[in-house]
Amino acid sequence: MKKILILSLCISLSSYAQVKETLAQKLSRLSTQLSGVGVGGVDIASGLKEALNKGITEQVSKLTAVDGFYRNEAVKILMPPELQKVDATLRKIGLSSLADDGIKVLNRAAEDAVKEATPIFVSAVKNMSFTDAKNILLGNESAATTYLQGNTNTALYAKFNPVIKTSFEKVGADVVWKNIINKYNTIPLVKKVNPDLTDYTTNQALAGVFKMIAVEEKDIRTNINARTSPLLKKVFAMQDKK
Repeated sequence: MKKILILSLCISLSSYAQVKETLAQKLSRLSTQLSGVGVGGVDIASGLKEALNKGITEQVSKLTAVDGFYRNEAVKILMPPELQKVDATLRKIGLSSLADDGIKVLNRAAEDAVKEATPIFVSAVKNMSFTDAKNILLGNESAATTYLQGNTNTALYAKFNPVIKTSFEKVGADVVWKNIINKYNTIPLVKKVNPDLTDYTTNQALAGVFKMIAVEEKDIRTNINARTSPLLKKVFAMQDKK
């Protein structure tokens, strides 16, 4: 009886050892699958965060400079569609400089407001999960920007809108546009206008911010030389082989 118990125990221990070994092998395979080309989950998340921070630092910061929007044709804020007739009419009656000033102050307000974006971006990047990072890395060329936009757009609008309103006063946009609207509305036979320029400029500023982050993201994804750190090189090598 004692021999049978000892034999049973030995068999149980042997089976446990086999199960443990099999489980270890499965975990090892799973780890390899997650790590891709030797890149761990922590590395992937850190690499994506670094890439987004690079886009924020190198591209969004440019937009905060004088002419950051106004001299950048990719994001320059033009007259809203409903005011394009205002622009055309002012130029026809010799008030091109007033129309130009109207466009310039919209861009100045956007440049001023974008300074408020960085803390919101930093918070969103910090909260990125490994699952988010993995999906972003293997996503399209603007997947990281899309993630950032989805996680910050509402907060950014709430932050930008009052800043744009204040910036209008700060850069003199309120005076310029009051003059433009008053001039236009006194022209015979035109339909009077009273646009919400704060909302329009807020949305255009947000669109410009994400457009420039997407530019940096695409560069990192497609240009090996733009991967300026060992971590970026390591992580985006996985994307290259997808």
